[in-house]
Amino acid sequence: MGDPIELATGLEKRELLSKLAGNVNPFDMRMMKRGIGTKSQPNEIPSAFEERLVGCICEEEQAHINWMWLVEGMPRRCECGFWFKLVKTAPL
Repeated sequence: MGDPIELATGLEKRELLSKLAGNVNPFDMRMMKRGIGTKSQPNEIPSAFEERLVGCICEEEQAHINWMWLVEGMPRRCECGFWFKLVKTAPL
């Protein structure tokens, strides 16, 4: 059986090469800690697309996630008061 990188094509190959280069999270799917989150300094969410679905756990003990769509160029405020902004990143 050959090496998986030699057999992979397309997006899968780019993902494997990215992980081999040291990027353990090539799709930016990790959980992020909120920062200040004010309107003037919103939490920056990376995305290679113009929209991204984001979940906010407003309180530590909260049992559900507040989901919202972020659109490029339009910062958005969560129900808890924190602001989020989409930041364009290069695609994989």
